[in-house]
Amino acid sequence: MTQRTGDHGRNGDAGIVARLRARDITAFEELYRREHTPLSRFLSNLLRRPYLVEEVVNDTMMVVWDRIDGFAGESRLSTWMFGIAYRQGLSALRRLDEPVEEDPAEMADAQSDGPDRAAGRARVARDLAEAIAQLSAPQRAVVNLTYYQDLGYREIAEIMDCPTDTVKTRMFHARRNLRQSLAGDLADWL
Repeated sequence: MTQRTGDHGRNGDAGIVARLRARDITAFEELYRREHTPLSRFLSNLLRRPYLVEEVVNDTMMVVWDRIDGFAGESRLSTWMFGIAYRQGLSALRRLDEPVEEDPAEMADAQSDGPDRAAGRARVARDLAEAIAQLSAPQRAVVNLTYYQDLGYREIAEIMDCPTDTVKTRMFHARRNLRQSLAGDLADWL
């Protein structure tokens, strides 16, 4: 996986954090543009409700704006933000009681390699999305943060506010559940 564009680690975050603490709205806009896509992807996987994602991203960004003084700088700013997004997302899920909307086709990457290959990729993406959708929210979050956000277990533990061993256990159970849900060659990838 590649590192996100614009993510400069702890040292690169110091400048934008200082500007945010000075209530620089331009810095906030830069941070919003930089983190919007990664947060949206993460929350899409966690929430599985497209209409709710933007609301939770915005709620997350407002918490960042309001509580930037609480950022101690012991981790990357993005790690702190993912933790806020995770808690905001779980809170939003608890407030809802409607059935989950599933959009497995969203993950399909139909390139122009021909109709058979594109159909195969779409099927794999659909099957994987359906299997991930069956995981619990904490397991989906661990899978998403590991494979789609390219974060390590230590950072994920910080985001989810739990011990690293809990993250490892959630990943173990997520992989086991995915293996059971996926047939054939897909299960071998896990």
